[in-house]
Amino acid sequence: MMGEEATPNGPPNRELYALLNLSPEASDEEIRKSYRQWAQVYHPDKIQSPQMKEVATMNFQRICEAYEILSDETKRLIYDLYGMEGLTSGLELGPRLSKPDEIKEELERIKRRNEEAKKMAHLLPTGSILFNLSLPDFLDGDGIMRGMVMASQVQSQLSKDDAIAIGGNLAANEKSGGGIATAILRRQLSPVSSIEFLASTGLQSLIGMQTTRQLSIHSTATINISKSLTNGSINLTNTWTRQLSETSSGNIELALGMESAITVGWKKRDENVSAAGDFKIESGGLGASARYTRKLSSKSHGRIVGRIGSNALEVEVGGGRKISEFSTVRMMYTIGIKGIFWKLELHRGGQKLIVPILLSSHLAPLFATGAFIVPTSLYFLLKKFVVKPYLRKREKRKALENMEKTWGQVGEARTAAEKAQQLLQNVATRKRNRQVEIGGLIVTKALYGDAKAIERRAEVEGVDSGVIDVTVPMNFLVSDSGQLKLHEGVKKSGIMGFCDPCPGETKQLYVAFTYNSHTFEVTVGDYEELIIPQDGQ
Repeated sequence: MMGEEATPNGPPNRELYALLNLSPEASDEEIRKSYRQWAQVYHPDKIQSPQMKEVATMNFQRICEAYEILSDETKRLIYDLYGMEGLTSGLELGPRLSKPDEIKEELERIKRRNEEAKKMAHLLPTGSILFNLSLPDFLDGDGIMRGMVMASQVQSQLSKDDAIAIGGNLAANEKSGGGIATAILRRQLSPVSSIEFLASTGLQSLIGMQTTRQLSIHSTATINISKSLTNGSINLTNTWTRQLSETSSGNIELALGMESAITVGWKKRDENVSAAGDFKIESGGLGASARYTRKLSSKSHGRIVGRIGSNALEVEVGGGRKISEFSTVRMMYTIGIKGIFWKLELHRGGQKLIVPILLSSHLAPLFATGAFIVPTSLYFLLKKFVVKPYLRKREKRKALENMEKTWGQVGEARTAAEKAQQLLQNVATRKRNRQVEIGGLIVTKALYGDAKAIERRAEVEGVDSGVIDVTVPMNFLVSDSGQLKLHEGVKKSGIMGFCDPCPGETKQLYVAFTYNSHTFEVTVGDYEELIIPQDGQ
């Protein structure tokens, strides 16, 4: 089966067009004509050598598969939209539709349905574990563990519009403990509104309902009402959220009940910066908090958090680093009225492990300074002399392994291209001789590959390792009228007799040719159109 590689340098889903040297807008007649041309060369019955017959059979199958897809209106549309993956992942149509717009709409619907089915087939777990540790208690001989909190939730999509989430919390300290079990049923009423039903039991038993509605393209409102089964109290919360810009939003929350409060908040998030803040007025007094996170590199970030209120006054600074695609570690330093803390965090997917460590309940300036400077200095020393050398060594090893793997694949592709050229040789030579007789177009040299190697071709002997000689297929592609055309937007490595000799590098095609006894040269990019001879040559 033929593979596809999407690339930022050109459009995807064009390999079959390259294989038959067709424009993506080719007509049915052009597709049939190109297929016959290639099939005549690679048909296994025309090859006598057993070794070359095997090569011809493989290439003939590729040509037939390309023709079967591109000559079928529906399959061609699926291929143009989703590539070979679309043809092999269940995007088949039921009743045959006549209009391209209808076919495209049906394909989009099927694709959404398949994506939803994949989503419903998986449970989405989230959770966190928090260990409260105390260094002063440990030094006094009372044990290091002050308490633990565990929270977990599993969400499952029951249908397109219905989802259920089941979770629980468990908290324990030195003297007591308890837990809460919660179930939430969520239903999407329309594209702009949803409703949730909640029930919990344990230390806090309650039932509740929440509805959310998008009031406009920029505004959303949420109403939550709950009743405590323990003391019979009723709590009502209204939240309004407004999109202030592409990267920021604001919200106002009004809570009425046992703990009435008004909260005004703001959030901003873009590629490099995340910030949030809120101001809260409640019966016990005032409170405010702010958080600022900035991306320092592709894998690391710094964070500052501040909190102030009737029972909170603290500043938290630190940072984190992404250690894998799904995992991030973070270390924070906190100083406030509750004491001096280190906090270690591990985030992986939807799971969190948080370990706050109380260093001291007293705000001694010397101790506070040392608690910040010592681990910070240790971190930078370890990063410079241990972590970075290890990562460089690992990356170098991976790069070497990838290079060996890539060059092995390139070697196989180059061998396949050279065998494909051998089968083109006789026809290409016959065409070239015909052009010689009439003084037409003759390709004397054609090189494809690394753009830098193409530029320095006059400085090296032979063909650079990042370049492949494609003189034979280029002469084969010359038409009887003496013209050669490669189409715009089609990656040239997919043409029969070509290959990609330098994956990941910018590629060019160099062609030296004669026409009407004059010599010419031309160089074009990988996705650029090539038409020779040009008018006036």
